[in-house]
Amino acid sequence: MRKSTIALHRDELKPAGVDIQPLSSLKSVVPVPHRDDHYMFVLLQAGSFLWEVDFKEIRMKGPSVCFIAPGQVHRYIDFRKAKGWLVFADTALVPPQYRNIFDTYLNVRQAVSSDREDAVFKLIPLLEQVLAEVARPLGAGVLGSLLETISGLVASGLVQERQAASLIGEPKYHTVARFKQLLRTQYKEVKQVKAYAALLHITPLYLNEVLKEVTGFSASYWIQQEVLLEARRMLYYTALDVKQIAYALGYEDHAYFSRFFRKHTGMTALDFRGAKPLFVPS
Repeated sequence: MRKSTIALHRDELKPAGVDIQPLSSLKSVVPVPHRDDHYMFVLLQAGSFLWEVDFKEIRMKGPSVCFIAPGQVHRYIDFRKAKGWLVFADTALVPPQYRNIFDTYLNVRQAVSSDREDAVFKLIPLLEQVLAEVARPLGAGVLGSLLETISGLVASGLVQERQAASLIGEPKYHTVARFKQLLRTQYKEVKQVKAYAALLHITPLYLNEVLKEVTGFSASYWIQQEVLLEARRMLYYTALDVKQIAYALGYEDHAYFSRFFRKHTGMTALDFRGAKPLFVPS
């Protein structure tokens, strides 16, 4: 039964802002799709995992790592002989330079193959020990340093490709990261490329150029995708009608929103709502 809002898991972390869950403790029952107010890192040493993240399928085969960002609607669908951990981290504990990388790859590339001897796996037992002793002098600082290293290792895996790695630190990369940060918070109110360019103090032409170089797509594409993604979430996971969803997404004319949705998805909003789930548990 659909509700009026998508479930948001908030304030679930320990006071230290970090929590760890062994994959061996997961239940076989498929959980309800939900959002978190924190990051989740999936560190898979062995076995396989199938995730549903914002209507996309993420298949992991160990060893590999994955991140799920705050606000993404997600759940795991299946796992087989999975060995590893889920690491939950308060956003404030993930350094801005790594959050920029995660924002850049959001809904593009969130999982990457790793190595069985990757340092990220070796750090988890140490993280567990420090978390258990966080009350000791300087414990919180040590915990923060370990989490920073772990999130950095996941981020570095995402930029292994030469082209992506060469862009890190360049103005173009920071422009893309800043655009995506603005887009995630303002897409309901701001939908024009020129408006985002103005907020970034650059021209629309330059914004499109750097986005195409770094991501392969234009600014208008990313604006449309952000709106469509939230529209899909609300249609499938809530009981709001199309008029209410259009208004929530910043459209005063619900008919215009309906045409926009159909143009870019190939189906009406109601047809999408009536479609079967993307994944059917076996």
